Amino acid sequence: TGWTGGAYGTGHRMKLAYTRTMITAALSGVLSEVNFKTHPIFGVAVPGAVPGVPAEILDPRNTWADKDAYDHTAASLAEKFVKNFEKYADYATADLLAGAPRLAVEA
Repeated sequence: TGWTGGAYGTGHRMKLAYTRTMITAALSGVLSEVNFKTHPIFGVAVPGAVPGVPAEILDPRNTWADKDAYDHTAASLAEKFVKNFEKYADYATADLLAGAPRLAVEA
């Protein structure tokens, strides 16, 4: 039920049917049989395929017509996460800090 295809006003809500299908696949073990790739900024594992869900929507960048706008928005969001977490950094473990977004993506 997240937002996809662009920022608010240009994108749209993820179809509830796709969200339900992805959750069912995760809970039923179907995803243990697919390949994953890691998002370059946020480090989350993204399945390459989910039965019943169009592959192009699994990579959020693919849903944006303007790829540069996606890249800018993702980097901006990552910066906001990092900035907001600074107040908790002294209390966080190294493992938790290692999960922070990567602000500089190497080509």
